[in-house]
Amino acid sequence: MSNDTQQNRNNEFNKLAQQQRPSLVAEFWFFIKHNKKWWLLPILIILLLLGLLILLGGTAIAPFIYPLF
Repeated sequence: MSNDTQQNRNNEFNKLAQQQRPSLVAEFWFFIKHNKKWWLLPILIILLLLGLLILLGGTAIAPFIYPLF
């Protein structure tokens, strides 16, 4: 491999290393969009709603949530 090719690869690597990484949400959205895994969205939404209910269950809103079940 020539020195020019090696230097070009090093420059490209350095540019990629300096870029800011995407957030977890952006990375997950890219994964779903790129790999066509749309079936993951309902699972994620249900998990987020259950987590929200658990968090709200320990607050003053809890008496209003319990009659729903």
